[in-house]
Amino acid sequence: MRCFVLVLLVAVAALTAHTLVNAARWLRRPAAGPVEVTEPVAVLLPLRDEATRVAPCLRALLAQRGVPDLRIVVLDDGSADGTADVVRAVAGDDPRLTLLTGAALPPGWLGKPHACWQLATRTDPAPAVLAFVDADVVLTPYAVAAAVTELRAAGATLLSAYPRIVVRTAADRLVQPLLQWLWLTFLPLRAMERSSRPSLAAAGGQFLVVDRAGYLRAGGHAAVADKVLEDIELAREVKRSGGRIALADGSRLAACRMYETWPQLRDGYTKSLWASFGHPAAATLVVALLLLLFTAPPLIALGALAAGTPAVAGLAALAWLLGVAGRVVSARATGGRAWPDALAHPVSVGFLGWLTLRSYHLRKRRRLSWRGRPVS
Repeated sequence: MRCFVLVLLVAVAALTAHTLVNAARWLRRPAAGPVEVTEPVAVLLPLRDEATRVAPCLRALLAQRGVPDLRIVVLDDGSADGTADVVRAVAGDDPRLTLLTGAALPPGWLGKPHACWQLATRTDPAPAVLAFVDADVVLTPYAVAAAVTELRAAGATLLSAYPRIVVRTAADRLVQPLLQWLWLTFLPLRAMERSSRPSLAAAGGQFLVVDRAGYLRAGGHAAVADKVLEDIELAREVKRSGGRIALADGSRLAACRMYETWPQLRDGYTKSLWASFGHPAAATLVVALLLLLFTAPPLIALGALAAGTPAVAGLAALAWLLGVAGRVVSARATGGRAWPDALAHPVSVGFLGWLTLRSYHLRKRRRLSWRGRPVS
């Protein structure tokens, strides 16, 4: 048992070291201060039943600075809650904002890719850069200009600037920080940017900036029409077409409260986790490893204490603390809350395992849906 726990300890230590290297050396951090771009930019905002939370997002978009040639294009994708009326009330007669009505969803398309594709192809005149923003994202005044500047500085076709995730409930604090922790811990950022391999790609659709010509060359959202994780799949298509992608910490540029309630959070992750892992066997292996490395150590420590083997208990406790350290590094690097949330990291990973199991279970029974539409 001691050798087994020592192997766990070494593995967790290596992963935490990788998190630290990514966060301290390779993670891009666009400047939040005054910056200006001269090329035309269109901010694209797809909406479906967002009447209760779109107003802060819209006000932040209308307050953008540093982009003299800025257009904001909003698409109401079949909302039934008066979303379009809220958009009109907030925008008033601002000539920079255009409100479109979404077309019916064609066969073979999921809702968000279809909405994004309409926005990208119905924006006239054509801008040089497209910035996709979700309704739950609130940007700082120079966010769009800063993201476009970083896109050009990176020489990339697509830049994903991850917002600061706003957490308020216990469920938020357990689950939401895993987003940043997972890619900082397991994704080699510099290799991802340099490699042309589509499998080595990551992106978050909350705040995504793309060169329009490169976006169209990759096929745009039409190339990922039926993908639940359309953001990651779009990044892969960009690589397949010869483009480059880049990730950035956008916590100084944007904030995002992804889900308001526990059922929304649970169902939001459930709809997409199966697509993250692919084949159930791959999901089983990955989740088992995560549980072994990050959930088992405190349990082993307690069991070893009860069995009278303090040396084993100490090694297991150290493995737990190293996992906690990785979570702290991730939180501090991306504007998240580190303490005391990181201490519950083993519980967080356990929740991730349960949500993954639920995702595959509901998909098998064809019961996955989002915003009133099936997603698988």
